[in-house]
Amino acid sequence: MTGDRINWRYAFIALSVLVLAAVILLHLTGAEVAGRWIATVYVAAYIAWTLVDMVREVLRGHVGLDVLAVVAMIATLAVGEYIASLIVVLMLSGGEALELFAARRAQRDLTALLDRSPRTAHVLVHPRSTDSDEVQDVAVDDVAIGDLLLVRPSEVVPVDGVLLSESGTFDESSLTGESLPVTHAAGAEVLSGSVNSTRAVHIRAVRRSADSQYQQIVALVREAQSSRAPVVRLADRFAVPFTAVSLVLAGVAWTVSGDPTRFAEVLVLATPCPLLIAAPVAFLGGLSRAAKAGVIMKGGAVIEQLARVRSAAFDKTGTLTQGRPQLVSVRPAAGFDETELLRLAASAEQYSSHVLAEGIRTAAQDRGLTLLPSDEAGEVATNGVTAVIDGKVVVVGKPAYVRSLAPDTVRADLPAGEAAAYVAVDGRFGGVLVLADAVRPESAGVISWLRAHGVRRITMLTGDVRPTAEAIARDIGIDDVHAEILPADKVHLAAALQPRPVMMVGDGVNDAPVLAAADVGIAMGAKGATAAGDAADVVIVVDSLSRVVDAVSIGRHTVTVALTAIWIGIGLSVGLMLVAMTGVIPAVVGALVQELVDLATILYALRALGGPTPTVAAPQSTASAAAPSAVA
Repeated sequence: MTGDRINWRYAFIALSVLVLAAVILLHLTGAEVAGRWIATVYVAAYIAWTLVDMVREVLRGHVGLDVLAVVAMIATLAVGEYIASLIVVLMLSGGEALELFAARRAQRDLTALLDRSPRTAHVLVHPRSTDSDEVQDVAVDDVAIGDLLLVRPSEVVPVDGVLLSESGTFDESSLTGESLPVTHAAGAEVLSGSVNSTRAVHIRAVRRSADSQYQQIVALVREAQSSRAPVVRLADRFAVPFTAVSLVLAGVAWTVSGDPTRFAEVLVLATPCPLLIAAPVAFLGGLSRAAKAGVIMKGGAVIEQLARVRSAAFDKTGTLTQGRPQLVSVRPAAGFDETELLRLAASAEQYSSHVLAEGIRTAAQDRGLTLLPSDEAGEVATNGVTAVIDGKVVVVGKPAYVRSLAPDTVRADLPAGEAAAYVAVDGRFGGVLVLADAVRPESAGVISWLRAHGVRRITMLTGDVRPTAEAIARDIGIDDVHAEILPADKVHLAAALQPRPVMMVGDGVNDAPVLAAADVGIAMGAKGATAAGDAADVVIVVDSLSRVVDAVSIGRHTVTVALTAIWIGIGLSVGLMLVAMTGVIPAVVGALVQELVDLATILYALRALGGPTPTVAAPQSTASAAAPSAVA
């Protein structure tokens, strides 16, 4: 939707108003013939232009409601109601302008994301030093991983990066919905799309533009804007019966009265705008409202599916749980100090990419421990890490790996839902670090809300071990659990799930196939799960499972508003046509009344921009923590 198109519509409306005013003036001054000719030529030109568009649409396989307007204009000219014919022209052009205006209003939150998309980046000319601010401006797509960037005050961070400055404060509202600025320390990740505060900072790019958080959101928004909802196509299917009913009523009025004017008087009230305009405006409003809540929907088709969801499937790790294992306890072996064991293990885990490593490092830092550097470190994939820390050989990893280097290693007895990192120091078993992946505090409330609002079946699909999966499911209220399954198994199970439609919620690369296969796939994309986001129909860019409830609630409200607007328009039109059959509504008055019907339906459709805010109940008790032995 371009500004030129809107301006052109407004110019055409102004011309129609001038022509109508001139014809009325000629009529009042006795020059009715001149007025009739002007109106006939102008309306005929508009009819010809409309017919060309109608032919194009028919060739595309789309039968619309413009035929009603064309017949109404021809009928009013034929019976001499040329002022009414001009009002019909004004009504149609005004309706199109109202549609553009309402759609632009509904898209405001979506287009705000596109308008703020960064286009250039300031790359430091001397990348070895942050003391110089000599920069070269390059296109954001040309920024490479590892480039050192300067972000000036009030500028949008162009790509995802690591903060090099001592600290920085950023407005992340467009990404997370959090209105308050967030302060990060050196080493923290800064996401593209966040806005720097009042002090320039340096960051090192960790992702290219196309892979960065904000650009992914923008790509999703563009995809959402270009789609068309099934309910709008359903509205198109109303065209034939509504047209037939309108023509029959007009024909009956003509036959019974014997007056062809009655035919025109009925047809000018056969308003197509509720079907042509109200539904698209409502769906744009729903997309806009969802985007503002941190939920990017890939089009109106998704909204209708969400409104009808009857089954839901959830991944576990990173979806129902936080996906960030946290340290629960330190169990030192004889001769080892708890604090020193944690310091040595966390220092070694600086050189590990294992899912448990971050939790160990974070726990040590939270306790004020200073991590020590290593002169020599290496990681054995899937097994553990070995590092020389303060002259000691420290090994952290799986029990079998640690036992191979420290034969006195003793396996810990762990309850379901907990995982352990084993530690050896200089060939001796040092102890165990126990971690757990905490359940999201909102998970139980989300499950409860879905059950209370018509989602009849809820299941968990996870690759994690059964005891852990069942422990978490029990805590949050899920009684149907499929554990220790592969991604392909998830696809088959989701395909067989009844009743339909089925909503699948997950994150990570391994969830991409089932998200694509589900009727509605929802990706928890706040952590940059690119593959899952690409495969999903909905991407939640805020790290909260409660946004699933928002998505379903917005879908239901939007569809209700769209269908209600359609039926309000049809009901008013049919009622007014029945009245007009008696001859009490002149053609000019009918054309003006039809404008009010159009305006009412469009204003009602804009209610999709608002709506009730769903409430996710707080859990009755704190859900027990659980950690995967295999990341699902």
